[in-house]
Amino acid sequence: MRGRIFLKAMAAFAVVILAMAFSIYFAVRNHSKEIDGALLRGSLLALLLAGVLALLIARTVSTGLQRFISFAEQLSQGDLKARIGENQDGEIAQVTAALDHSALRLEESFTALKESRAQLEVFLNSMNDGVIAVSPDLKVLWANHAMADLVHHPVRVGTPVIELVRHPDFLNALQTVLATGRRESTIVPALLGTKAFSVTAEPLPDGGVVSVLRDISEIERVEKTRRDFIANVSHELRTPLTSIRGYAETLLDSEEPVNGNTREFLQVIRRNAERMGRLTEDLLVLARVESGEEKLDLQPCLPKKMLEESAGAFQESARSADVQIFVDTVPDMPVMADSYAIQQVLANLVSNALRYAENGKSVVVGAKEQRTHVEFFVRDAGPGIPSEHLPRIFERFYRVDKARSRETGGTGLGLAIVKHIVLNHGGTVRVESAIGHGSTFFFTLAKA
Repeated sequence: MRGRIFLKAMAAFAVVILAMAFSIYFAVRNHSKEIDGALLRGSLLALLLAGVLALLIARTVSTGLQRFISFAEQLSQGDLKARIGENQDGEIAQVTAALDHSALRLEESFTALKESRAQLEVFLNSMNDGVIAVSPDLKVLWANHAMADLVHHPVRVGTPVIELVRHPDFLNALQTVLATGRRESTIVPALLGTKAFSVTAEPLPDGGVVSVLRDISEIERVEKTRRDFIANVSHELRTPLTSIRGYAETLLDSEEPVNGNTREFLQVIRRNAERMGRLTEDLLVLARVESGEEKLDLQPCLPKKMLEESAGAFQESARSADVQIFVDTVPDMPVMADSYAIQQVLANLVSNALRYAENGKSVVVGAKEQRTHVEFFVRDAGPGIPSEHLPRIFERFYRVDKARSRETGGTGLGLAIVKHIVLNHGGTVRVESAIGHGSTFFFTLAKA
């Protein structure tokens, strides 16, 4: 009984549940159309609001970007006073402030650069020397007023420099600086008309060259006058000095008796006439070497042969002074040299070494091969040269020990002659010395 009642109750409960489910289904189905309509209307409204909001944001961003673009275009066109100057919040304001500050600093730097350039132009235009800057393809970048005066017409930027100055030595100096990147200095005679100029060219950071042209015509004229005067006076002195020496030697060698005082006076006259003769000869040689009148006959020469010939010529003098001459190791590399002129150089250096070498000591001559040249040396074991005299040792008439120089018959011109002959060969001269350790003279010649 109880089981049946329970089953009937469960069946009734199931019917009620099923009825409720159908009722809910039909209720939801009736309201779904209303819900769909509401959802559609809400979606459309949300889409419209989102579109309006996106349009506003895009317009705002576009306006800001346009300000940045306008700012960049103004800077690119050279307007350094351009500013964004928009008051905003957040990161955009920080970017705006940073860009405006950068523009301000750029304007200040450019203004300072313009002022510096203007000052430099005023300084260069006030110079009497011509200044011209050229590009790597040898076109004019800038020139001062003095340069325009030298070429007698305004200098236009971009003009090939060969249209302004056609001298090959000047153009070679510019090309050498472009090729090597090192400073180049040269003397150019008759650069513009009949005037002589000292040309100094320096490389520019961008690969161009700036050159300074200094008019040295008056200096050259004075130097030529001085050289001509020295040469003429020396030439005129040769004849009377030869006569004086000849008469003194004749009287000394005559068969007539000469008393002691007279003989002594005649010997003094002869010695001084000989010394004056050597001085005039050295002055004539120096004048010819300085003026460049004697053209060098450059030929490939073997250093060993030149050194052996020079040492052999002084062997007799060395034996009489109880000094030995040695030829050190010499490279087989030939050099470009005028053999006669270099023999003059070696003769002066070896004779000086013998004059100051102490008895029983030696004089060494030799040469060493370098990268682009051969360096010759003459070394003695004499008393040495104080360091304060070394910078002036190659000056004409400069003597370290004047009393000893006069005693040994030196003229004070030998090392000056050495210097100018070597410089005419395109070489260099120097000396190393220390008190009590002798002296070593060096000079260089280019490899053949």
